[in-house]
Amino acid sequence: MTVNLGIWDKLTRVVIFLLFIAGLLGVFFWYLPLIEQNKRYRKHILSLDMKIQEQERLARQLKQAIDAVQNDPRTLERLARERLGYARTNEVVIRFEARR
Repeated sequence: MTVNLGIWDKLTRVVIFLLFIAGLLGVFFWYLPLIEQNKRYRKHILSLDMKIQEQERLARQLKQAIDAVQNDPRTLERLARERLGYARTNEVVIRFEARR
């Protein structure tokens, strides 16, 4: 024999469902600060990764420049001419200065 509880059975199910939803919302808001902190950490990690890539690119450029100075006599000659004003025998060095 089944007993018809009428509206109380439906109300009990609705209350249980609402309690379940409230529990889910409670867990969500409990972990929300942790989620936001995780998001900030990820942004910071991405910015640090970009800085690392930039520094690695700069390191490669500097290593290439060092290798060129150590192994390429033309590079060394060019640098001596540009920075120190050196010239070969029978060459005339003309320097242009910017107007002020």
